[in-house]
Amino acid sequence: MARLNLYTKDYVVFDLETTGLSPLQDEIIEISGIRVREGKTAGEYSTLVNPGRKIPSSASLINGITDNMVREAPALKTALEGFLDFAGQDILVGHNIHSFDMKFLQAGMLRELGRELTNDYVDTLYLAKGLLSLPRYRLTDLAQHFHIETAGAHRALQDCVMNQQCYEKLAELPGMPSGDADHAPVCPRCGSLLMKRNGKYGRFWGFPGCRYTRNA
Repeated sequence: MARLNLYTKDYVVFDLETTGLSPLQDEIIEISGIRVREGKTAGEYSTLVNPGRKIPSSASLINGITDNMVREAPALKTALEGFLDFAGQDILVGHNIHSFDMKFLQAGMLRELGRELTNDYVDTLYLAKGLLSLPRYRLTDLAQHFHIETAGAHRALQDCVMNQQCYEKLAELPGMPSGDADHAPVCPRCGSLLMKRNGKYGRFWGFPGCRYTRNA
């Protein structure tokens, strides 16, 4: 499993809703994914998840998911098996998944299925930071920048729809590496995508946020 910084035409964009921020102490309560082929939607997977305990009101205020909504939902093991069967070995795409969703998936898989996630993934948060200059880089900020509808944010499937559209828009920007190109390196200082640039002494890798550079 590796974090990639590129555009690929075939992928599964996914999103989770949870009871909190800790993958070790909190639970997944919704999993959604959209399969994309040649940049077009080719299938959907979405399910609520019964966490086996009360959902904190602070979580419900954000995502709108209540105890009554998940009462008849499958347990995490069943939901994970369904999502993994849907995703296969596709590259996974999501926003802020490097430090959030992937950790919840890994923790859930180890606990419920006794195995690790092996899919490579693309985090559009890092791509956006490397390609755009925005005051903030939340998914809704990115969507608003591209004039994409944000209604229904913080429900997993709608966030997948927004993220797919944002990823396709990012792919149109100058400097976006594709799956056919060499993988762009990651900045060792800030962890963001390095972009190839032209300088006085030739081509180089650089990221404007932290001013790190290295020879191409």
